[in-house]
Amino acid sequence: MKLLLATRNKDKVIEIKEILKDLDVEIVSASQFPDMPDVIEDKDTIKGNSIKKATECAEYSNLLTIADDTGLFVDALNGNPGVFSARFAGEDCSYKDNRVKMLKEMKGKSNRNAQFRTVCAFVSPDGLIATTEGIVEGKITEEEFGNNGFGYDAIFKADETGRTFGEMTQTEKETISHRSRALNKMIPILEKYLINGVDHG
Repeated sequence: MKLLLATRNKDKVIEIKEILKDLDVEIVSASQFPDMPDVIEDKDTIKGNSIKKATECAEYSNLLTIADDTGLFVDALNGNPGVFSARFAGEDCSYKDNRVKMLKEMKGKSNRNAQFRTVCAFVSPDGLIATTEGIVEGKITEEEFGNNGFGYDAIFKADETGRTFGEMTQTEKETISHRSRALNKMIPILEKYLINGVDHG
């Protein structure tokens, strides 16, 4: 059985495949469907975007599909960038552009509390099966620390470790990350679905 990851982000694919490695399923990504249209992420919540991505990709591919959407919610910025986290610095911005803008916006602010949230959606070609959420509390640092990870990892210091995701190995990050928490909640749902023998390809 195949499970489609509704993303072309190579960093995200590597991370998700590692977390789901024990599932008895062949994992493929949207990059293996070059003609699949890009999903317009126009919902006002990360949950809405996650469901939309999974639903459209499942309908196109006729495969069981998982999508996730992640947001960084910063207290001092009234919860922003939130749903706009990936394009905080503009439509075609780089990870670095987003980090630079975040550090600039946070300059001089004493409240540096932030939350990473991920919502995963699991969809069949027939419709939504389940959603799960993972949350990590942390702080926005005043400069970058570490070269690992991607996105905002080098400027998000997790409260549980006192280190940024950029300073953690992939294995360390997986033990506490928002994405791994959402996916680990999803694994029993995936396993139950797979055991029931429902196969869409």
